[in-house]
Amino acid sequence: MSSDETPNVPATRNTREAVREKAQQVNAKQSRARIVRRIIIGLVAVVAVGAVGTAVAMAVNSSVSEPTMNPAGLDDDGIVVHEITGAMVASAEIPATPTAEPTEAGEEATPTPEPTAAGAVDIHIYVDYLSPGAGEFERANALQLTGWITEGAASVTYHPVSLLTANSNGTKYSLRAAAAAACVAEYSPTQFYAFNHELLIGQPEVDSDGRSDVELADLAGAVGVDAGKKVRSCIEGQDFVSWAKDATARALEGPLPGSEDLALSAAPMVVVNGQAYVGSLNDPAEFSQFVLTVSSDAYYEAAETATPTPAPSETAVTTETPAVTETPAE
Repeated sequence: MSSDETPNVPATRNTREAVREKAQQVNAKQSRARIVRRIIIGLVAVVAVGAVGTAVAMAVNSSVSEPTMNPAGLDDDGIVVHEITGAMVASAEIPATPTAEPTEAGEEATPTPEPTAAGAVDIHIYVDYLSPGAGEFERANALQLTGWITEGAASVTYHPVSLLTANSNGTKYSLRAAAAAACVAEYSPTQFYAFNHELLIGQPEVDSDGRSDVELADLAGAVGVDAGKKVRSCIEGQDFVSWAKDATARALEGPLPGSEDLALSAAPMVVVNGQAYVGSLNDPAEFSQFVLTVSSDAYYEAAETATPTPAPSETAVTTETPAVTETPAE
């Protein structure tokens, strides 16, 4: 018996259209996903570029608005000592100025440097306030240096440098102390020598923390600096730290003031009229003799340049001997 009912099977065309429609839906979904991903990546890139640009702009603005501060009145990164006002130089700590060898007459002469024809002896002292050698030299020679400055026989310039910055447990004492010395030179120059002297004779141990900025400011107050608030603000704010770093780099590169080819190689380094002192740091007699020798050489060189030997005249003047006339015998 036959039946008129047919199986419920979709036609082939309808099946293809359904598959095509499904594929289109999947493609559309994937396209939307790709577009969203591209938009997100683009936004992230824009944000990243903007962040980098902002950071660069902030760095530039910071460098423009906060330039490196340099202390005023320095001479080739050095502080010339014009006065010894307030210097705490105790005679018990420093030996007396040595005397020279006895003269022929049996009298002893004080070895005071002689100013050259061009001026006083020019002494430059490069000090690292953490260097034991710098403290040793100061203790041995401070008294005769102050005498020469007072008498006008020598021009003494101190150059704070920072060669031992890494030798203070990360506190950078050498660098901060050099910057503190520049603060005193800037706001209270007449007390610079006293502050410099105290930093050198009261040094902390190498590889110790050293003084804090507050303690450095307290020391400046103890030697009687003027404008105490400005000095303290300068020291605690580390205003001249960048200058101290740059000044040290310039000294290491050379040439040092007054010399043709010298460069900083150690601290202390003492240069007299352009010549480096290589003698004992704790023997004031040896240093005094070196200064006298350099000073004398400069004096005679200047004198020879100032008074050259006159050249003979091009036109020689001849004197004729008159002829002797013989008188005839009578």
